[in-house]
Amino acid sequence: MNSIAQQLKARIEKAFIAAFGESYAGTDPMLAAAGNPKFGDFQCNAAMSLGKKLGKPPRAIASTIIENLDIADICETPEIAGPGFINLKLKPAYLEAQISEIAADTRLGIEPAKTPQRVAIDFSSPNIAKEMHVGHLRSTIIGDAIARTLEFQGHDVLRINHIGDWGTQFGMLIAYLREVHPEALTTADALDLGDLVAFYRQAKQRFDADETFKETARQEVVKLQAGAEDTRRAWKLLCDQSRREFQVIYDLLDIKLTERGESFYNPLLPAVIADLNKLGLLVESDGAKCVFVDGFTNKEGEPLPLIVQKTDGGYNYATTDLAAIRYRIQNDNAKRIIYVTDSGQANHFAQVFAVARKAGWIPEDVEIVHVPFGLVLGEEGKRLKTRSGEAVRLQDLLDEAIVRTRQDLEDRLKAEERHETEEFIASVSQTVGLSAVKYADLSQNRASNYVFSYDKMLALQGNTAPYMLYAYVRVQGIRRKGEINFDNLDAGAKVILQSDAELVLAKHLLQFNEVINAVGGDLLPNRICQYLFELSQKFNQFFEQCPVLKAEEPLRTSRLILCDLTARTLKLGLGLLGIQVLERM
Repeated sequence: MNSIAQQLKARIEKAFIAAFGESYAGTDPMLAAAGNPKFGDFQCNAAMSLGKKLGKPPRAIASTIIENLDIADICETPEIAGPGFINLKLKPAYLEAQISEIAADTRLGIEPAKTPQRVAIDFSSPNIAKEMHVGHLRSTIIGDAIARTLEFQGHDVLRINHIGDWGTQFGMLIAYLREVHPEALTTADALDLGDLVAFYRQAKQRFDADETFKETARQEVVKLQAGAEDTRRAWKLLCDQSRREFQVIYDLLDIKLTERGESFYNPLLPAVIADLNKLGLLVESDGAKCVFVDGFTNKEGEPLPLIVQKTDGGYNYATTDLAAIRYRIQNDNAKRIIYVTDSGQANHFAQVFAVARKAGWIPEDVEIVHVPFGLVLGEEGKRLKTRSGEAVRLQDLLDEAIVRTRQDLEDRLKAEERHETEEFIASVSQTVGLSAVKYADLSQNRASNYVFSYDKMLALQGNTAPYMLYAYVRVQGIRRKGEINFDNLDAGAKVILQSDAELVLAKHLLQFNEVINAVGGDLLPNRICQYLFELSQKFNQFFEQCPVLKAEEPLRTSRLILCDLTARTLKLGLGLLGIQVLERM
């Protein structure tokens, strides 16, 4: 089902052709939502821009457009305002028909993409032998929300976890563990991941200070790359242990991923260098092999190369990223490749993409996009860290959200003298706590930094997950109180929009498809959050002003349809954000 704006734009374009000729097909109608409801719902501002081209006053042009505009089934009689604005007000009967149509559709009127694509999304990407920390939060849940939205649109989405499971750090860690804890290299889970992280830090300090140890670590890397059995076995044990720890968090957050670590692309790296060399793009600089592309300079304004092979013959992130691009295009047949990483990596990816294009590895029908995001800040406005100055463990952050939610819930139950089972309290605490963390992040424009605050994200009022969940729960309360089965409502019942609150709610419900389509394009999940927040506000106003269960028929059934449609929209929208709804809170 086309959105109301799409339907109006199509009608206005026909009016342009009828009024001014075929050459005006495709002219931007400059349609926008009306700034003030008293002037209508939409405003066509094209008359002003056409004035010079047609050599006529904008008001006269607006009048001609209206004479040729066939929208009597959608809008009241258009009105001209000011220098030539055309104000359009939707008819209640049209809105009633549209609401009835989407209420009968399991997809709420949102059609699948007309040209589904194979989409590869690279997100989360923790490192082996390190715990997931707050820095992984944004990539993981933003990537998941984008994946869910594109999947709902009908795209074939490959969710890739490009974990750091290869390179110098493994030689360093294995060499150190051979000295201090050799059983960790032969026995599964001989160490806790936290201990492994501590040993990793110690190994790094030793690597930086001890040349003999540094050489030993390098030899371990050589053995790993050569496939030495004991080194490979040790590497696999370390990877498996980290992977199990990661999965605990992914299960908690309901995140699905296909792991393809750096090691996956390792056999493909020599071909990347060889092909760049064949194309004449490799330049040796200080012993390293590089590619220069226009537009990239260092602080001194000198050309900045992308190093693809180090002086010691080793490869780096850029080499792996180039191999990944080629694999995702040639083997995965991806037509859209999305990288969800922090904004600090923007220059790296811009350079990698530029080199891949220069090499001719990115066909014209393939879109590659970096989806950057800002930092998670503490209340003082600085990067969120523990008191000791380390990154906050993601598991600790999530556990704290659940604990705080449980305390709030127990306080509320006590104040209301409600008695609930332990199972109910535990389930609600976990669902609301995790939802609050996800929503607080996703409701921000991803490009911005944001301040992490448990108090704000767990608040029952404002643009928070609990506020959204309460709106859904309120509908379920109506269902229980009235013993209503929404699935059994009269399919032929007429939707009646009489009051302002009903009209406002209906108009907002009909905008959901526009929001989903926009997010599928610009990959900004905060659009869904803002829409759901406004939907919750408008529903609560409707609930306060329009009796539902006490209304007389046929108004009662009409309002029940609005309640059900609101709940279904909230459930779908929150689901696209990776948030579960609750029947009670």
